[in-house]
Amino acid sequence: MPDSMMYQEDNYVVLPPSMQEQFVKLPELEDILRGLLAQNQDRLPVDLQKFPSIEQQVECLIKTACEFESEDGTWQWFVVRLEKPKGK
Repeated sequence: MPDSMMYQEDNYVVLPPSMQEQFVKLPELEDILRGLLAQNQDRLPVDLQKFPSIEQQVECLIKTACEFESEDGTWQWFVVRLEKPKGK
């Protein structure tokens, strides 16, 4: 049976256009994406335009994507596991 830790998505690495990686928790990633989306509402991809709120857009991005093209360049984020499961 798979270890439940394999399905935890609490830690992310974010690669901004400057390519200086940041390790963040989910709430921090949500804050980063909120800011990006707020600044780029006129540049949203079609799949995000159907959501009426930035909160819904953030949720969609986290669940379905790993990058966003802003006016400053491409932002990417990936789930990472920062600790080794016990007993492995």
